[in-house]
Amino acid sequence: MYLLPKPQKYTLFDGVYIIGYNRSIVIDALCSTEAFAYVEELNKDLQQYAGYTLAVTKGKSRKAAITLAQDNQLHREAYTLEAGEEGIVITGGSMAGLFYGVQTLRQIIQQEGACIPYMHIEDFPSILARGLYYDVTRGRVPTLAYLKKLVDKMAFYKLNQLQLYIEHSFLFEDFSEVWRDDTPLTATDILELDAYCRNKNIDLVPSIASFGHLYKVLRTKSFCHLCELPNTQEEPFGFIDRMEHHTLDVSNPESLQFVTKLIDEYLPLFTSEYFNICADETFDLGKGRSKTLAEQKGVEQMYLDFVKQLCQYLVDKGKKPMFWGDIICGFPQAAKELPKETICLNWGYAWNQTDASVRKLAEAGAVQYCCPAVCGWDQFVNRIGDSYENIRRMCTYALQYDAAGVLITDWGDCGHINHPDFGIVGMIYGAAFSWNHTDIYKGKLAADRADHTHSQFEEMNRQISRLAFHDKSESLVSAIAEIAEHGVFQWRDAVCFMERGEITIAEEDIAQAQQEINALEKIKVRLYHTVPQIGVENRMLIEPYIMAVDGIILMQKIGIALWMQKHHNTSGQDINYDELAAQLEEWMYIYKKEWRKVSRESELYRIQNVVFWYADYLRKCG
Repeated sequence: MYLLPKPQKYTLFDGVYIIGYNRSIVIDALCSTEAFAYVEELNKDLQQYAGYTLAVTKGKSRKAAITLAQDNQLHREAYTLEAGEEGIVITGGSMAGLFYGVQTLRQIIQQEGACIPYMHIEDFPSILARGLYYDVTRGRVPTLAYLKKLVDKMAFYKLNQLQLYIEHSFLFEDFSEVWRDDTPLTATDILELDAYCRNKNIDLVPSIASFGHLYKVLRTKSFCHLCELPNTQEEPFGFIDRMEHHTLDVSNPESLQFVTKLIDEYLPLFTSEYFNICADETFDLGKGRSKTLAEQKGVEQMYLDFVKQLCQYLVDKGKKPMFWGDIICGFPQAAKELPKETICLNWGYAWNQTDASVRKLAEAGAVQYCCPAVCGWDQFVNRIGDSYENIRRMCTYALQYDAAGVLITDWGDCGHINHPDFGIVGMIYGAAFSWNHTDIYKGKLAADRADHTHSQFEEMNRQISRLAFHDKSESLVSAIAEIAEHGVFQWRDAVCFMERGEITIAEEDIAQAQQEINALEKIKVRLYHTVPQIGVENRMLIEPYIMAVDGIILMQKIGIALWMQKHHNTSGQDINYDELAAQLEEWMYIYKKEWRKVSRESELYRIQNVVFWYADYLRKCG
């Protein structure tokens, strides 16, 4: 039996308590009405995995099989779980702690049905703030129904914070030129999602770009005058360009007014005490319209002044500001000049990430979150091996330097082509590592990329296969972790060639690309063979992975074709360009169907434009 996150103290005893069909779930009289929603979750799982539901009452009952109670002497998010011959008792330090105890029992029921081993659990989180940061701007805006399912998964693994990254994908008033060709989230969506999150003990934190990364906003006629670099709106759209430019001109007083107006409209939709202004990657600052100001006071001071104004604006409204720490890590002592309520979101995404930036900010006295990544940007399937080691390291540093929280990021650079479910494995890594450090961090951190195959990684993947996918073979995550290990020519390479004519394929890569195709075909076979081992309710999660493998295979074929064209097919290999173009178009048809199951249209058309550009290019080659 697996439990994720692993409880802090967990003892199994001889014996099994059977939850009889004629027994009851009893809510202690001291529990609030929220407990009834927890009971509904338990009964839903009992129906599916035991075949029946239990009666529910409040107070006391001689038929009690499961009792939910509250003890204010425990830490707010702590709980105990006792299973013995008299039944099962879950006691929480608050309704949040009780909620987490219920999630643990749900995991047990999903594996053991009504036959619960005798056990004693004492559990509590090592890190208080444990969140997920999801990009809903750079291509994919999930449906509200999908976001609710994401919240359910977060709650199941005891995460308690969600942030959605917004640049232009919210229906701001007086913003129609920005979102007119998109399918943005609305105020109604946010209000409904905020209420849904509260019921799952999750804090929905508002997050909007307020300084850098305002690509689509600053390319409009209405707002281009606020862009640091003039005339950039005249350039054609580019996935790569979107990541590199479009910073606000802070020498223009209207820039501050623009951001505070967005904050004033967005902030009331949330019950959270936090607000993330982002303010990351302000690459162009001081290089254009604000150059004169930068020469007078320096780029660092200019950055700090603007961030400080925004943070103070939020503090004055009773909120705790957050911002990304990549810029201020270059001059960490400046963090002391920000309002004391400010939280620095310190990100680092390398598999071998060091503790340097975390240590610098800790020494400067900054309050920080450590922010690792699920490593899914720019490609079809997440780099699971990299995400495991990155998340493990950043959670280690969070504990080592007493960070206030951990925020696992899921970014969508280059169109967010990977299915949103592909980040779930990394999300569970983050949930497990941030909740319990006593066992997970034994031994040294990986010294080499090859160390990702060590037994700890494999064991975690077996557990996730069973819990997240109900995979009896416990092999699914191991299989999907291999996908991103293969491929010479990637989606990012395809975008770079289309937008900038840059190609990274060399002659020695041609044979390697064919080997990668062969390896990927074998992984597809493994996935198909795994399907019968997966719970019926989760089998639909496999199709996106198989489709993604086909996408990576097509990328390899495109890379080979591009090299052949460049070198006039000196390799002697034959390639049917028209057939490859048709394969791309057929694949795109299925991809669009899969996209629309979980996401709004958003920027699906941009991904289609890339695929069809290559189909047209290949036909010209033929």
